[in-house]
Amino acid sequence: MEHPERVAAVHQAYLDAGSRILLTNTFGGSRYRLVLHKMEDRVAEFNRAAVKILRGVVDASGKNALVAGDIGPSGGLIQPLGDLTYEEVMQAFSEQAAALIESGVDVIWIETMAALEEVQAAVEAVRLVSSDIPVITTMTFDTRGRTMMGVTPERAITALNSFGAAAVGGNCGNGPEEIIEVVRKMRATAPDTILVAKANAGIPELVKGKPVYRATPEDMAEYALQVYAAGARIIGACCGSTSAHIQAISEALASRAGSA
Repeated sequence: MEHPERVAAVHQAYLDAGSRILLTNTFGGSRYRLVLHKMEDRVAEFNRAAVKILRGVVDASGKNALVAGDIGPSGGLIQPLGDLTYEEVMQAFSEQAAALIESGVDVIWIETMAALEEVQAAVEAVRLVSSDIPVITTMTFDTRGRTMMGVTPERAITALNSFGAAAVGGNCGNGPEEIIEVVRKMRATAPDTILVAKANAGIPELVKGKPVYRATPEDMAEYALQVYAAGARIIGACCGSTSAHIQAISEALASRAGSA
């Protein structure tokens, strides 16, 4: 809201690096995340502004890239494990999805989920707003090959497909090796599904209180080739990644006919 040009510059860097799906900076744009900053009454305002900035960058470029409306987890747990009801979570996601869709995103991107119930609530919330916009969903398998809530890649892909997702996969987590194994397992379970891989740039290390990611652009380029071979067709990077990492990934995949 205060420095849209800075947000636009970040988007432009990733677009120039070869990104063909760019996410709005709305991962924490739901009511449940904004309440932590006492800004829960600005959900629509923030999400609309985010889409406007990214849409402006993509349209001005003339490049064939998609604008994805990013929705992250609520940060809470649905009953009986937590205090949130399914209906409350769905309503909050629907509020965010409405702002994103009405502002002109091409696809909704639901990511970093741990519980299938929350993914389902998010997808159903999107469908309350639009019956046909594509939805991509990814979960985080950072607990010995499972999500924090114990969901395996095999169970995840079966459920996410049943929710009507256009593409599914894994993101974030403990680095490239973890995502590669997730993709292999999902591919074996549902070989016809479009798979997504969006790994962190390695496992972060705390340096003077700040997380530092050690994977180089060359490391992520090698990961991209391996995860492509494992079956992923929408390939990117998550925490710790920069436009340099994406450029290396894009260049590595450019040699692969029909890559993501």
